[in-house]
Amino acid sequence: MRKTTLRLGVLTMLLASTLCAQHIAGDWQGSSFRFLVPLWAQEAPAWRDPSSHQVQFVTVDDNVRLEVLDWGGSGRPVVLLAGLGNTAHVYDDFAPKLAAHYHVYGITRRGFGASSVPAASYDADRLGDDVLAVLDSLKLTRPVLAGHSIAGSELSSIGSRHPDRVGGLVYFDAVFPYSFDNGKGPSLEEFKEKDSQIEMAASRMPAPSAAEQASFAALGAYIKRNMGFTYPEAEVRRQRAPTRVFQAVDAGLKKFADIRAPALAFIADPQDLGPWANTSEDPAVRRAVALTQGFKERVTKAFEDGVPGARVVRMPNVNHYVFLTNEGDVLREMNGFIASLK
Repeated sequence: MRKTTLRLGVLTMLLASTLCAQHIAGDWQGSSFRFLVPLWAQEAPAWRDPSSHQVQFVTVDDNVRLEVLDWGGSGRPVVLLAGLGNTAHVYDDFAPKLAAHYHVYGITRRGFGASSVPAASYDADRLGDDVLAVLDSLKLTRPVLAGHSIAGSELSSIGSRHPDRVGGLVYFDAVFPYSFDNGKGPSLEEFKEKDSQIEMAASRMPAPSAAEQASFAALGAYIKRNMGFTYPEAEVRRQRAPTRVFQAVDAGLKKFADIRAPALAFIADPQDLGPWANTSEDPAVRRAVALTQGFKERVTKAFEDGVPGARVVRMPNVNHYVFLTNEGDVLREMNGFIASLK
């Protein structure tokens, strides 16, 4: 790849797979573990996403179109929803494996990537309604919805309000108080307070070197070395979202206590926070690690006890991006879950 000078925006994402409000370099706001994601540079070399998907845009609201990826396949439809700050391209490597058995789609939520960036309407139920509008447009009948991290909010919104519209829900380390809170586990308010402490620790992670900032491949290696997972290159290359979008999603979180669709939940408990956090001797980072692990156990127990019939797969010492780091385990459990659905 020809090297080029890249403008860099800072995307904060997931030391504890949580959502918070902190500006980093005035450009990005998001969630607890930060890493750098390059913006498109004017002189960037020509490149084509090698993943086996087709791209279309679906209108879901006035002047709002969402990017929808279609990896093809046959059988039951499976629709993939990305975590906060990510796009559907985060599934570029994972989705083709699912397409061996199902017809697989991915949705980039409003505000991110190539989807429209409206000024407002980012609350949890509106985002859930966007997903339903895509299902209507594609004429999908009772698909399985699978979502990562913040997408647990959209899954629970649909599973609470419209369980008849889906065959099942799959949570990729997406069980937090914004996806389930029946008063017996951590609250959404506690979740946000905890996250402010984790952000302070996350800000101590060293920035990429000049060489790592000079190419997409080197920046991807930086992410792998520090966070412990590998993004598909299209996701490393994607366009940034405005700070206000992260703020609006954060403000629009709500509590869901009655999930009535069949559910499979992969939960990284205790969670592997990546090589940098695991080896840091910084007392603030060590406190954040301990705080995160205790929180994950409490929210896992609440979901396990509070969602009747849910299949909970505890994945000890696994990275938050479970579908990237533990692909085989996730595929095996998903196949069994989907086979059990009506």
